[in-house]
Amino acid sequence: MPLDPARIRAAFPAFAEPSLKGQAFFENAGGSYTALQVLTRLEGFYRRTKVQPYGVYPASIEAGEAMDLAYERIAAALNVTPDWIHFGPSTSANTYVLGNAFAGWLKPGDAIVVTNQDHEANTGAWRRLAARGIEVREWRVDGESGRLNLAGLDALLDGKVRLVAAPHCSNIAGEINPVAEITRRAHAVGAVTAIDGVSYAPHGLPDLMALGADIYFFSAYKVYGPHQGIMAIQPSLAAELPNQGHYFNDDKPRYRLTPAGPDHAQIAACAGVADYLEFVAEVAGDAVTGQTPFRRAHAAMRTQEQALAEPLFDYLRKRNDIRVIGPLDPSLRAPTVALALSEPGVEVAGRLAAHGIMASGGHFYAYRLLEGVGIDPAHGVLRVSFTHYTSPGEIDRLIAALDAELE
Repeated sequence: MPLDPARIRAAFPAFAEPSLKGQAFFENAGGSYTALQVLTRLEGFYRRTKVQPYGVYPASIEAGEAMDLAYERIAAALNVTPDWIHFGPSTSANTYVLGNAFAGWLKPGDAIVVTNQDHEANTGAWRRLAARGIEVREWRVDGESGRLNLAGLDALLDGKVRLVAAPHCSNIAGEINPVAEITRRAHAVGAVTAIDGVSYAPHGLPDLMALGADIYFFSAYKVYGPHQGIMAIQPSLAAELPNQGHYFNDDKPRYRLTPAGPDHAQIAACAGVADYLEFVAEVAGDAVTGQTPFRRAHAAMRTQEQALAEPLFDYLRKRNDIRVIGPLDPSLRAPTVALALSEPGVEVAGRLAAHGIMASGGHFYAYRLLEGVGIDPAHGVLRVSFTHYTSPGEIDRLIAALDAELE
């Protein structure tokens, strides 16, 4: 493994928190622990600059500079320019606003493609456009594996399609979708892509220039940061979309698609996400390669997680009585693992808690996906999810707890 668990975990105060001692955290897909680099920036903003930013006095100027730095740092981590970046209160709120913006951009008779693999945030907001005369086409998963096959997308694409909305990876199936290829095929028919990166981003922020996506969004609180939603939008597309903010802010790109007024301190604190990723690259050293610290951090996190996942998947491969949604090869997926069991997932999660395993059960807002693979959303799945900061010992504890509770 390229990352020393002790050094990585030292960057997260939660691992030194007495009330969490003995608890192994396996609900990271719902929200990660917060990195010290983020907490330091957040506290500093609240202590020194909790004023209206972008004013004329020193504290206000400093506040604006701290926020501008976050735009610059997140952009660098994604390999885009700062004018791509928009902060909003959450990903669900951001996609809701985008849906309204596209309602004014699309024309009756236009078509869009959505999937039934997505979290509802990246499908429901688009499906509502049917009420505006937009044709909604569904790219459906395979009923056994939960996989999105590119042939299914090809069958839906033609000159009427203006938007393809899809996940980078599912929060249930976990498989990493070929976003660059999805985008290439969408662009070939004149469509743009909106990619939900919420379930992928905790495992390494991607190079958006390599992916080619027109819109990419994720949740900072799942990427070791505060509770914010971050959208990267191709600037020329953002300029075409109708203004969703106050009319007098129409000439201010940061205001047009985020009308809710996100928390200034949390925006500033998001610069700490980039700080943390640079720290990860430093810990990895020469164990991985990449042109920038952010690409090296991405490589290190993915390599670490695949090594951590292998013992768990070895165990699951031997359990013919457990249905794993998505591939059993850690190299093909994020370490977000949904298990379909005879009992409701939340009941098993409750028993795992007695072993010090923090996990959960339910449908996780992937209601349509569960229906697509033949699982009653009310029954749900047991979901265990981890990241690069999980220790090998915690994986062993999880396996032992599953073995004890799933006999």
